[in-house]
Amino acid sequence: MNTIHVDVVSAEESIFSGEARFVALPGEAGELGIYPRHTPLITRIKAGSVRIEMADGGEEFVFVAGGILEVQPNSVTVLSDTAVRGKDLDDEKANEAKLAAEEAVKNAKSEIDLAKAQSELAIMAAQIAALRKYRQKR
Repeated sequence: MNTIHVDVVSAEESIFSGEARFVALPGEAGELGIYPRHTPLITRIKAGSVRIEMADGGEEFVFVAGGILEVQPNSVTVLSDTAVRGKDLDDEKANEAKLAAEEAVKNAKSEIDLAKAQSELAIMAAQIAALRKYRQKR
């Protein structure tokens, strides 16, 4: 069976490292699907779910808040400032953070503050969507 080595790394720790049959994740221009022997690629990714179809048939979900993807024929590396395992996502915390981001958008006093708040809001909306997707699979 053909597999590809996958590493998902946050600024704080390695979130996932293992062999996979397939990886799907949110590229800037749309969903990316990666199989073993994929053409080399480096690109930015958006906030969303990384779905890893493992060699044993199981699936692993990781939420990333954007980042960089590097693909080599035998390996995939996802680098993100923030990455959270699907099982570790928390509904309550995500919704609270989304409400705080919405409030920050309303109260922004400069364009920079507004841009930061909008970025945080987009990340939290993506995290909530990833959480729903993860829960549906379970």
